[in-house]
Amino acid sequence: MNYPNAKVYNDGSHYIAIPYKKQTCKKRKNKSYVKTTELNEKVKKVFNESNGTRKERIKETIEKINEEIKNEDKATEIVRSNIERMTRNLIVRKTRMSRKINLQKWDYFCTFTYDNSKLNEEEFRTKFMNCLRHLSCRKGWKYIGVWERSPENNRLHFHGIFYTPQMIGSLIETKDYSTKKHKMQVVLQNTFFLERFGRNDFKQINKNEIPQAIQYLTKYIQKSGEKIIYSRGLPTYFRSDILEDDIVCTIGQENRKLLLFDNFTCLNEGEVMGQVSQQVISQMPKSN
Repeated sequence: MNYPNAKVYNDGSHYIAIPYKKQTCKKRKNKSYVKTTELNEKVKKVFNESNGTRKERIKETIEKINEEIKNEDKATEIVRSNIERMTRNLIVRKTRMSRKINLQKWDYFCTFTYDNSKLNEEEFRTKFMNCLRHLSCRKGWKYIGVWERSPENNRLHFHGIFYTPQMIGSLIETKDYSTKKHKMQVVLQNTFFLERFGRNDFKQINKNEIPQAIQYLTKYIQKSGEKIIYSRGLPTYFRSDILEDDIVCTIGQENRKLLLFDNFTCLNEGEVMGQVSQQVISQMPKSN
């Protein structure tokens, strides 16, 4: 049995296909779903800013919400339902980010901060994002990153994984003292960002280091609760017809997914495009 127009993603080790399934009816909205309110936002804020174990953070959040509504049972219900929703959303965000990263080519893991003498925090956030958007449109840069504050001085940073087909500025080695490692270190900085924003760190990465980069970004979104920043045009899947001979086995819930051989053949509407590779994937239709 062959599977036309399947969605394919890479989990970091293997390619996995999700066969096309036509929806016969639209999903009904759950009328019991509680839309985000000021109280729900407060739960999120208190929980993210609290310290300690997960159990301690939940307890502290319930106490804060109970102070406001004066109903411990209701406060407990609100906090637990919101934390369950936040956990599900985080899993979805992490899965989506991981699939996007594993489908692309990357060459640097970068960290950017700002120099007080050049601009303030708000200016940094706005001008830096404008700069990345321009680099994406004009130079073909790709990036996935997240904003994060350092635990020592609450200073804003941007961490991200980058593909830079046309590098701007120059990469220079600089020495400084790492307060985290308590020793001198050599950092590769880009002069373009150094002159306009401040300190930056460009670390070259290869394919084997991608899982570690995903772990870093996952850690930052868990800490900060910030949104993941994507450059335009980063698909989660590519689409391909799947031949029965290219399937290792079925996996997942109800065996709906197909584990593929590492050298499976990509087909676009029946036309053979070649064995899977970055070059072939670039020619395949994409999907989110």
